[in-house]
Amino acid sequence: MIKNRFTAKHVVITGAARGIGYEIAKQFAAEGAVVSLLDNNLENLKIAKESLKAITQTTHIFAVDIANRTTVNEVVTKLESIQPIDILVNNAGIAMETPFLSIEEAEWKKIIDVNLTGYFHVSQAVCKVMAARKQGAVVNMASKNGLDGEAGYAHYNASKGAIVMLTKTMALELAHLGIRVNAVCPGYIQTPMSMEIDSPEFTKNFVDRYIPLNRPGRVEEIAPIFLFLASEESSFITGQVIVADGGQLAGQKPSM
Repeated sequence: MIKNRFTAKHVVITGAARGIGYEIAKQFAAEGAVVSLLDNNLENLKIAKESLKAITQTTHIFAVDIANRTTVNEVVTKLESIQPIDILVNNAGIAMETPFLSIEEAEWKKIIDVNLTGYFHVSQAVCKVMAARKQGAVVNMASKNGLDGEAGYAHYNASKGAIVMLTKTMALELAHLGIRVNAVCPGYIQTPMSMEIDSPEFTKNFVDRYIPLNRPGRVEEIAPIFLFLASEESSFITGQVIVADGGQLAGQKPSM
């Protein structure tokens, strides 16, 4: 049953053209929200908007590089002119697998610019307008890798660990302004991108070795956590990190 928790609320979602971001947008729209999708790929944004027409006619799309502070500020001004922003979901992110000793500065910078600096740019611009109204909710996409690293992903792990601390600090500083800030840390989730990259054999071996629930997660299971943290149902929750990883961080999976 659709609860319509977000009727007429303006929800801004970064990295929303595909995968978890698109599913988050779809679930917010299904509950009555006005959704604004931000992504760096305009063609994927157009496809996402067309797909959402079955649910809502109030979808706005903006192609934006969140690592560019000037562009972000301009887009946030446009978003506010459409309708005051009630909820921000920071979801945009990229990952590359490279051994630590082989990471070049350009690759390091690319990951940090999107996964961390981009979140800072969007969050600061949006929270400034939220602060003027003394209300708002921010939900950040962190990762299980921000709590327990993975070899080959030093830059990605560092960016997601930083998002956990950014979330907590934002929550502390913005609470008196009526803005709640929380984060979600998914584990291994099957998205269109992961299914293009990971072979069935890789997925099976990973699940068998690491995930007690014996399967990867689905985007449909992660999106509702974002909706909960943005809703009045979580009105006394801020500065928290929710892990959804099938039990991976609980400890070593028993041999079967």
